[in-house]
Amino acid sequence: MQHIIDAFKDRVRSGSPLRIRGGGTKDWYGQRLEGDVLDTRAYTGIVDYEPTELVITARCGTPLADIETALAERGQMLAFEPPHFGAGATLGGAIAAGLSGPRRASSGAVRDFVLGCRLLDGKGDVLSFGGQVMKNVAGYDVSRLLAGSLGTLGLLLDVSVKVLPRAPREATLVFDGVAEIDAIRRLNEWAGRPLPISASCWHDGVLMVRLSGANAAVDAAIRSLGGDVMPDCAGFWASVREQRHAFFDGDMPLWRLSVPSTVGAIVLGSPQLIEWGGAQRWLRAPGDAATADRIRATVRAAGGHATLFRGGDKSSGVFQPLAPPIARIHERLKAGFDPAGIFNPGRMV
Repeated sequence: MQHIIDAFKDRVRSGSPLRIRGGGTKDWYGQRLEGDVLDTRAYTGIVDYEPTELVITARCGTPLADIETALAERGQMLAFEPPHFGAGATLGGAIAAGLSGPRRASSGAVRDFVLGCRLLDGKGDVLSFGGQVMKNVAGYDVSRLLAGSLGTLGLLLDVSVKVLPRAPREATLVFDGVAEIDAIRRLNEWAGRPLPISASCWHDGVLMVRLSGANAAVDAAIRSLGGDVMPDCAGFWASVREQRHAFFDGDMPLWRLSVPSTVGAIVLGSPQLIEWGGAQRWLRAPGDAATADRIRATVRAAGGHATLFRGGDKSSGVFQPLAPPIARIHERLKAGFDPAGIFNPGRMV
């Protein structure tokens, strides 16, 4: 595989703008796409997997499906449930996008599971950060910094990720006729109790809660919470993770609202779907500049931020503008890792 890394280095040292691309399943995410494509799919394969240590190391172009299959064979999983959004999703793309699925509120985000990595920077140098165990992480944790950076800091070559065992049992409870504000209240109340809740979803008056754990714990939670047991638990949560749920159908732009879970109903006059115990809310609304200003002002007042996740007019900015001190930190990081600005230019700002 060294010849592939050498080829990557040659492309980087040419100084031409490069668009890092794996399966391309998230090309729509972020700002504009610029630069010649640097395809990572040839750099593939699981480098090391030790189930007893709960760590897997793989190359950036490795299909995400291959990672999940290898883990499932040993009763393990990527606990942050990364969405694929297509058959070609790669591990590197999942880390770079930094997107987590329904289990995020109970298990943690993508960056919480990144232990170490090798990165090809904008000078053509290969840098190593972190390791394969949590205690190797000391000082400034660059490996986690790469999660959600959309490839703007460099080319992620290899990454070591912490994995977790699959729960012996999962069940989903359905509660009909639940108002939005009541759903948020219930979810926050349940979060303070020792319940094995691993995911939640509210839409159009229906609240769904997934339970994951030992048989006895799941049975006890079912008795305590009530509701109806959903027959096809796995299929439903896959539809939420991959945005195949009916809420996501249609051409109306999709907004992602990130707010404290305790915030009550956010009234924006458009349909919403709520996840993560109230901390993540999806909104179908126009993506024009005036609507963007209104949405972001409302969400900012609630202590959160809003992302134009899919569709709409990106000229007003996909991501909520950063405060000047934070923006300066981002600029210095970009200059340090990619001084010539060749990696995914314009993808985030």
